[in-house]
Amino acid sequence: MVQCLKQKGHVVAVTGDDTNDAPALKEAHIGLSMGIQGTEVAKESSDIIILDDNFTSVATVLRWGRCVYDNIQKLIQLQLTMNVAALVINVVAAVSAREVPFTELKLLWVNLILDTLCALTLATGQPTKDLMEEPPVRRTQPLITNIMWRNILGQALYQIAVVLTLQFSGESIFDVNEKVKDTLILNTSVLCQVFNQFNARKLEKKNVFEGMHKNKLFWGIIGITIILEVVVVEFLKKFADTERLSWKQWGACIGMAALSWPIGWVVKCVPVSDKPFLNYLNW
Repeated sequence: MVQCLKQKGHVVAVTGDDTNDAPALKEAHIGLSMGIQGTEVAKESSDIIILDDNFTSVATVLRWGRCVYDNIQKLIQLQLTMNVAALVINVVAAVSAREVPFTELKLLWVNLILDTLCALTLATGQPTKDLMEEPPVRRTQPLITNIMWRNILGQALYQIAVVLTLQFSGESIFDVNEKVKDTLILNTSVLCQVFNQFNARKLEKKNVFEGMHKNKLFWGIIGITIILEVVVVEFLKKFADTERLSWKQWGACIGMAALSWPIGWVVKCVPVSDKPFLNYLNW
């Protein structure tokens, strides 16, 4: 039975505790043996030993495995959104104006926010019941799905539009000098990543606030991120090459970044197909 299922392309898991189960445990992709009543032969032939002999532990393993996979996808989506946006913005600005809005130091600061605090908010997500209702991930399914590409491109296009508008017209819109304009760009970019974390919580669901009140760590890290951004902008002028912003300018930055929520909702209304994303590029 195990060999037949494998030939049909299925991923097979087998549980057992007896010596007679050893061949099936070894033949399966994943063999699970019982740690208390299981024989030594069964344990040696298996990949995972259930220490408490409770079959419900298998469901717990599956739920956490799916949760880790889901968290990795969320983090990749958030990271690629910023990387795609920063790349396009710098290329367009360098070609048209011979200057880039994201210098090495500013990119380093944004990436530090993404790789540490933002990563913690998404990587520490707890498993939900919805994960067990989803079909299993196929072995041939890409890590970055069409749903993720849709979310990445939608958010990246919005961030590109906002930052390029500030880059080319920010001085006249806010009646400020070039240094304040650069600070507005940095501040808006960081806040966009903060607000985009809410969209990244749910890859497909439109209600990104579901269950958020239970995640105290998420709110704590969001608060720390905002405090650090205020410190960098307002008090580390020489280190970060920034200028202090007025309350109105802060409000404008927060308002532009907060639009990531409705933009994310609109993007998730766009249907996607099962056709691999790279096939569209080849076509």
